Amino acid sequence: MTADPAQKDLSKTAYDHLWMHFTRMSSYENSPVPTIVKGEGTYVWDDKGRKYLDGLAGLFVVQAGHGREELAEAAAKQAKELAFFPVWSYAHPKAVELAERLANYAPGDLNKVFFSTGGGEAVETAWKLAKQYFKLTGKPTKYKVISRAVAYHGTPQGALSITGLPGLKAPFEPLVPGTHKAPNTNIYRAPAFLAGPDGTVDPEAYGRWCADEIEVAILNEGADTVAAVFVEPVQNAGGCFPPPPGYFQRLREICDRHDVLLVSDEVICAFGRLGTMFGADKFGYQPDMITCAKGMTSGYSPIGATIISDRLAEPFYKGDNTFLHGYTFGGHPVSSAVALANLDIFEREGLNQHVLDNESKFLGTLDKLRDLPIVGDVRGNGYFYGIELVKDKVTKESFNDDEVERVLYGFLSKALFENGLYCRADDRGDPVIQLAPPLISDQSTFDEIEQILRTSLTDAWAKI
Repeated sequence: MTADPAQKDLSKTAYDHLWMHFTRMSSYENSPVPTIVKGEGTYVWDDKGRKYLDGLAGLFVVQAGHGREELAEAAAKQAKELAFFPVWSYAHPKAVELAERLANYAPGDLNKVFFSTGGGEAVETAWKLAKQYFKLTGKPTKYKVISRAVAYHGTPQGALSITGLPGLKAPFEPLVPGTHKAPNTNIYRAPAFLAGPDGTVDPEAYGRWCADEIEVAILNEGADTVAAVFVEPVQNAGGCFPPPPGYFQRLREICDRHDVLLVSDEVICAFGRLGTMFGADKFGYQPDMITCAKGMTSGYSPIGATIISDRLAEPFYKGDNTFLHGYTFGGHPVSSAVALANLDIFEREGLNQHVLDNESKFLGTLDKLRDLPIVGDVRGNGYFYGIELVKDKVTKESFNDDEVERVLYGFLSKALFENGLYCRADDRGDPVIQLAPPLISDQSTFDEIEQILRTSLTDAWAKI
């Protein structure tokens, strides 16, 4: 017999039965599992009644904020009418309407929408489609992918292969062959030889170098073997690397020169995170495909999508050609209905403009933390920022593995949460704190984040 949940110790039950994602499970053998039970606006509450500012929008997801009853109502209404039907050779109204709406938002000729249930699946879809596209157009040797160092693109085998984080990939190797890495756009860690006589790095020159290094990777592999380049508008892993001026325009030229597809992985950056529906809009470039997920529904129901140009779709719409790929829950009626209601909120409340109006205030508030000895860099765009932590601001010396374990994981992650801020302390690359609050956040939110960070980082420095 299953016990009444109200009478059970949820923490003990979680440890016994809930295998949490990306979690060192042994940490909870003798410690309580944090259990979140409620959300409202920019805050969440745990099962002990403690309140936390959601500084990561769940996981870069809850754009419109917690507790939006209209999104729950949209889900319930659709479930009563049509709870499920696949889009395998059939359509249903909400998937059709959502596909049209996404196509209208997307730049250029990105008019075809292939639904999945999450971001990793969307990336997987893009790579498979790129491979088959080149087979159908008489270039079967083009299958490889170039992506960037430290970049995260998902956990399915293909998406994980594209990911540039060796530690995440090692347990699952061998992975899918044909993926190769080029430098990312972390100007804070730019190679010394790019610095001028005064020791500074020119952003435009750095952007040209980063893009040209992707071309070097294409040429080293042979352009006739490379299908696509996968890049995020602002790279997540490593701590929010924005593109230098002119970077994407040069990258577009390189891809065109070598007949390589440019895939904009916008699983995090789409739907207002940067103040535009798509990051490609923010930085003025035209991709061949966009992968997206997270913020499309503000997390109220899972969905993902790969948005594809008419040019790439054309050979699949001829004769008996078929893209033999799909997901049971892709384009789910309930998720599609929630996404449409969420996008209504975006338009009605002007969430994108709200981010554009306030991004400089958010950055300015976080910049105040630069007076702390542990803060090396503050970077990002829109409502998406990373704070890099260092041992020495002058030399930019980072922490060693033991210090990361002791300071970042042993102290700082817990201290931030205990002080009332849910965010991410991450060492995929150099140690950083990442912040991406709901898009409804305002100056009061920024101030609260800064105050909690100041207290926690000051305490962390004392433990070094």
